[in-house]
Amino acid sequence: MTDAAASTKAPDDKTASPPRQPNLLDRLALRMTHASTSIPLTRMGGIVTQVTPAYVQISGLSRQLKLGDCLSFGSGPTPQLGEVVRIDGEGATVKPFDANLKIGPGEIAWQHGSQSLRPHASWKGRVLNALGAAIDGQGPLLEGPRSYPFDAEPPAAMSRERVRSPLKSGVRVMDLFTPLCAGQRIGIFAGSGVGKSTLLSMLARSRGFDTVVLALVGERGREVREFLEDALAQNRSRAITVVSTGDESPMMRRLAPKTALAIAESFRDAGDSVLLIIDSVTRFAHAAREVALAAGEAPVARGYTPSVFSELPKLLERAGPGAEGTGSITGVFSVLVDGDDHNDPIADSIRGTLDGHIVLDRKIADQGRYPAVNVLTSVSRLANTVWSAEQRKLVMMLRAMISHFEDTRDLRLMGGYQKGADAELDKAIDIVPKLYEAMKQSLGDQPSVDPFQEIARALAPDPKDDGQKVATR
Repeated sequence: MTDAAASTKAPDDKTASPPRQPNLLDRLALRMTHASTSIPLTRMGGIVTQVTPAYVQISGLSRQLKLGDCLSFGSGPTPQLGEVVRIDGEGATVKPFDANLKIGPGEIAWQHGSQSLRPHASWKGRVLNALGAAIDGQGPLLEGPRSYPFDAEPPAAMSRERVRSPLKSGVRVMDLFTPLCAGQRIGIFAGSGVGKSTLLSMLARSRGFDTVVLALVGERGREVREFLEDALAQNRSRAITVVSTGDESPMMRRLAPKTALAIAESFRDAGDSVLLIIDSVTRFAHAAREVALAAGEAPVARGYTPSVFSELPKLLERAGPGAEGTGSITGVFSVLVDGDDHNDPIADSIRGTLDGHIVLDRKIADQGRYPAVNVLTSVSRLANTVWSAEQRKLVMMLRAMISHFEDTRDLRLMGGYQKGADAELDKAIDIVPKLYEAMKQSLGDQPSVDPFQEIARALAPDPKDDGQKVATR
């Protein structure tokens, strides 16, 4: 069985054997094949004319370059790389990937064309940087036969499969109020410290996917191993992690989600059901803003440049169902809401592009209810594909109860409500606290299997209470 065939087997198929680890001959053969097809006989170079902390100016290559092309500086075994972000008659502006670029005027910059990588089935379980190089100390990566560009176009709208298959995330509140489908794209909107990373960790352990691709963008360095060894402990062998920590250059933070998407696209084309988690899209937008400002673009909204708002939908649209006969990419994108302002330009733009949004509320977190999901403001645009008619009716009833309960909270705290004045409110006062307690779930709890049955058991009347009522009559 080949590696590609093994990677398409469902995770619960007991007859499937794990992908064979490549040996030295495999690596040598693929490297020779890649070198013979990708390394040109000649190469072109330009001259470095200006070096600043934000960019490098190159002359002599303006007519041969395109936006997004990669250039290398130096002739050592590990040359430093940069990307063309602006071209004019005087030269090209290059933004380096390395924050500590060590070059000076007069040095040569070599042209490499557009960036791409060759994902392979053996990449599962590995940790990569934004450029697609291994950083886990387990040796170099084996390259696959097909090249995937970092800036690929989304699949054509009319060739995509429709989203129909429901998924179980294992998170009770999500499966109940904002259910997911294979190929759906949903955002998790939250301020800092509200439990966003914990919720993503709970989603990452879901067993309903063949492959998990995770992009940690701008994260704290200490949190990377915690996420890999704790949240991904059960799914580590099926996960590929792309890491760009907060101390890396904006070019690396901007590239990391594109690298993760290129990897996810390769497994989708192989027929896998892929879970893609990007944490967070906001930091990608911040990095894209820094790059655009260095290229001379003028800001238009809270310091964000127009190109940021054109890059976001292009990035998000690459996730979703693939062409007919292939797999799908279920995208979960975390959005760090600056200052808890959910009308922030980035949050507003992302919300309109995705197939649903889950809002984490700081007030709910302050009450100790995790995940701190506000079910009244969270929406899944594909929920009707998942719910039956009875389930839809039940969820709408529960939403109405929660809304009635929360709208009268201040009135009840002040003692302005007397029991019996409103039958619907009396019912909400009895049921909603039990519902809140039933929706609590931590990373250490077992994943939810059937949220409707679990909620029904939690809301069922206690037989002891009935016995006490009978005894007192």
